[in-house]
Amino acid sequence: MITGKQRQELKKIAQEIKPTVMIGKEELTPNVISAIDDYLAVHELVKVQIQDGAILDPKETANEIAAEIGAEFVQAIGHKFVLYRAAADPDKRKIIL
Repeated sequence: MITGKQRQELKKIAQEIKPTVMIGKEELTPNVISAIDDYLAVHELVKVQIQDGAILDPKETANEIAAEIGAEFVQAIGHKFVLYRAAADPDKRKIIL
C-alpha cells in the first residue's frame, strides 16, 4: 500500500502523461484489463480514460481493476484515472518512491 506522500508524487508524474488505455462503450472487458496489466508491467504507471459512451464510474472501475491485477489506485479526475504498480524486479523500477 502506498502512503499519502507517495500518492502525491505519483499524481505529479501522472500529470505529464497522456491516457494510454481507453475504455469505450463495450466497457470493462478482459482485453482492457489485460492491456492495463501489460502496460503496468513495463511502465509502472498508467492513465486510463473512460470514453463518453461508457457509463462507468471512474473511481469504482479503477478500484475494481486495481484489486484484480494487484495495482494501487492513485487518483480519478473526471473520466480519467491513474493506477500504479511497482515492477516486480527492483532493478527494473523506473519510479522510485
